[in-house]
Order: sequence, then structure tokens, then C-alpha cells
Amino acid sequence: MASYKVGILGATGAVGEQMRIVLAERKFPISELRLFGSARSAGKVINYEGQDIVVQEASLEAFKGLDLLLGAADNPVAKQFLPEAAKMGIHVVDNSSAFRLDPDVPLVIPEVNPEDVKLSKGLIANPNCATIIGLTAVNALHRHARIRRMVVSTYQAVSGAGKAGIDALEAEVKAADGQRAEGSCFPYPIAYNLIPQIGGFNEMGYSSEEMKMQNEGRKMLHDETIRFACTCVRVPIIRSHSEAITLEFENDITPEEARAIIEAAPGVQLVDDPADKRRELLAEAPGVVLCDDPNNGQYPMPLLTSDQDLVYVGRVRRDLSADAASFNRSLTLFCCADQVRKGAATNAVQIAELIFGLK
Repeated sequence: MASYKVGILGATGAVGEQMRIVLAERKFPISELRLFGSARSAGKVINYEGQDIVVQEASLEAFKGLDLLLGAADNPVAKQFLPEAAKMGIHVVDNSSAFRLDPDVPLVIPEVNPEDVKLSKGLIANPNCATIIGLTAVNALHRHARIRRMVVSTYQAVSGAGKAGIDALEAEVKAADGQRAEGSCFPYPIAYNLIPQIGGFNEMGYSSEEMKMQNEGRKMLHDETIRFACTCVRVPIIRSHSEAITLEFENDITPEEARAIIEAAPGVQLVDDPADKRRELLAEAPGVVLCDDPNNGQYPMPLLTSDQDLVYVGRVRRDLSADAASFNRSLTLFCCADQVRKGAATNAVQIAELIFGLK
């Protein structure tokens, strides 16, 4: 098997660290690993698979000879280096939001639109974490009944704001005085509280995080007509985002259709309430675990999904708010996944596997 020279830009951050872990876990064939960071991070020594690697200051010169560069840096750094790296013939997969809506840059979730990797001109963007989780959860349903409307409420862990978010929550829990931690990255106390704002607001009152679900979702599903409404809430959870999703489809989803799909899917493990076989449609989806037996306390939770790569989906039921005309075309569900792994690092490595034909 061929092996590749791989670099990680932003290697000392939370996503960069997780990229190293995922590369090792998935046995990505690496002949050389280079780690890049800021001038402040340069010189740090990081162990990878028993080898001590010195972090280098990022530069185009330092990238020479790489086959793959994974981007885990913020937007300004991504804009400075990654397009130029792609021009050098390096395959680039970027986790920042800098290029996600660029029409010349594919935006890819391997379980949703793997074919778009072929459109790459050298740079592929990794979607927003909440978009990855939500679309992975509903993609099988979309393929069989076509989503026309998607209403999402996200409950996003503090680690989505990086180490500073974790530090703020832990400090406030320890203090237990209801006060905002000194130097917190959040505008209000996050311990014992919810903050319905992630990013700035536009003229319609939607935050930048909320608009990502619509704009990125339409791009990856190749359908500008899907209607989205999203509310993003920061919650006092360390890791794993959760989402409550209500869907209206173009076509009915019948138990018979769902059963035919599940029976044709190899290797499916189904944990379900047999009273409603609509749920089986989700169980055949790659990257998805169906956890949906609420009467026996089985449903997705952050405690189940942290530090692993699958999206858990459950609480699948009819949308009681749908009118008579759309009732048989409407569902509500709940999903959870680790936003640092599947929502960032793992998705990026999966894209790399597609680029090199490893999966």
C-alpha cells in the first residue's frame, strides 16, 4: 500500500490534536507526519505513534513535498496558507469556515456527498460541526423521501468554543456562585445556564452559526429550495452536540419502504421500538446508530456519543404540528454526536481517505 507525507496546520489545538488521534486510529498510511503551528507553538515536541515530532512554524517552504495538508487553524491562517498550498499540488482539507461557501471549493460529508470530492481543484472544505451531525442523521431519509423543510434546534457543547469554553465551564462549576468566570469566552455565565447565541446576528435575527445549517446544507444536498430554520444554543456540556430536528418531506415515508431498505442493508444493528418501522430507514445509513427505544430509556445522549465517531439518532416520531396535508410526510427526531471527532477531525480524515481511494 502507498503511504503519504501528511501535515497538520494548527496541530497543537483541540481539532489538530484529535486529527492526530484519528489518523492513528484509522491507520492512515503515513510515511512522514509534519506538525505546523504559530511561532509561539514552534519547537514543541509531540509524540505520534512512538515518534517525537517537533512542531514547525507554518510556512509554504515547510509544506513542500507534502501529499496531504489537514487544516485545523482559524480563518486568517487558513486564508494565508491553504490556497497557496493547494497550488503547490498538495491535497488540502480545511476545517475552518473560510472556504465553505466558495463555489469553487467542494464541501463534503463522506456519508452525504462523497462524489463531490471529485470536483476538488486541490482544496476541500470541512463543514460546520452542527451541519455535519444534522445532515449525517437525516441523509438516508432525504435520499428516499426528499426533505423540503428542516427545522433544527441545536444544543452545543462548550468545547465547540475550544479549550477556553471548557475552562470557563469548569471554573464556574467550581465557583458555584452564578458568576461569569473571569476572562470567559462567553458573554454570560455558562454553568447552570443556556446561551441562545453562537456567533453574531444578521438583520433577520439569525446568528452566523444558525445560517451555516441552511447555507452549507443546501450546498451539499445540491438543492437551493430546501427551507431551513435553525436555533443554536450553547449548553453546559463538555462534549458532544445534540440536535432536535423536525422534517417535512416531498414524499410519504411508509413502513413498507423503510422495511425494504433495512432488509437490503448489510451489517445493520437495530435498537428500536418495533411498533414503528419508519425508524429502520435511519439504521441503514452509514455513520449512523439508531438508538430509539424510549420506553426502555434508550435514546441519544451526549454521554453515549462522546469520544467516538457515530451519529446517534432516536426519538423518531410523527410531527404532531403538521397539517393534514403534510402529516404523513413529516417526522421529528433527536440526534447526538461528538463535534470534535465526527463534527471536525474524523470527517476531515474521512475526506482524505476518499481523496486517496483508501475507502
